[in-house]
Amino acid sequence: MEKVILYYKFVPVVDPDMTRLWQIELCEKLSLKGRVIISKHGINGTLGGDLDSLRAYKRAMNKTDIFKGIDYKWSDGGSNDFPRLSIKVRPEIVSFGVPDEVIVDKNGVVNGGKHLKPEQLHKLIEDRKDDVVFFDGRNAYEAKIGKFKDAIIPNVETTKDFVKEIEDPKYENIKDKPIVTYCTGGIRCEILSSLMKNRGFKEVYQIDGGIVKYGERYGDDGEWEGKLYIFDKRMVTSFTNNAKDIGECVHCGLNTSNFVNCANMNCNKLVLVCENCQNNDYCEKCSSTKQQVAAV
Repeated sequence: MEKVILYYKFVPVVDPDMTRLWQIELCEKLSLKGRVIISKHGINGTLGGDLDSLRAYKRAMNKTDIFKGIDYKWSDGGSNDFPRLSIKVRPEIVSFGVPDEVIVDKNGVVNGGKHLKPEQLHKLIEDRKDDVVFFDGRNAYEAKIGKFKDAIIPNVETTKDFVKEIEDPKYENIKDKPIVTYCTGGIRCEILSSLMKNRGFKEVYQIDGGIVKYGERYGDDGEWEGKLYIFDKRMVTSFTNNAKDIGECVHCGLNTSNFVNCANMNCNKLVLVCENCQNNDYCEKCSSTKQQVAAV
């Protein structure tokens, strides 16, 4: 049996390069594939492989002083969902473009948002329903197929766009409200919530374990609607068979969660294309250009 694990930990790493060499040796020994990013701020990984090998990986991590106690999120899939093993050292384990602003100690990100378990989130909504604001911590295209109800979807194409986005005056009217940030597994919100607090957002929360942990607890019966974009060849997953398609086909407008890369290799933009339009795997712009050329 094969599985996929998703994990991260913010903790000071004294020698990221040596940690990288150890991770390469460990993952190759266990025949794991996926992506691991290491920086002075910690580690972030998504790995697929045999269940016993993943358990052995977890045991090896727990034997270290800095990486023990990580909360691993398990999902269906395996090594074939990844083209190769990629382990890299980077300035940040999440690329917000502000490595010097992020401060990490043995307890994690300093001045980050308060963690809320799924049950605590529902209690906050019950107590302050009219004030709570969900703030999506992902790229805008991810939110097209799934999001928390009535969430703010920031106008960002990459994580690095968030700093400029949250400094926009359009958010001044919510800076005194309880803001609940969320993302796939929680890692982006560790940083985003801290950056928001540094910019005057007074009451900032993050969902502990992200959308994944919330979905494990409430499925499609809570505040989440739609499906979840994930960064491997599966691209989309859902929590139950009752998950709705809330995305819209770029060509006909039918509801779909089917992402494809634009067939124009110079574009390669992710677009939503339903089954009825699957012979037109182009984004709106490239499709229109193609039709104009054909008509000449």
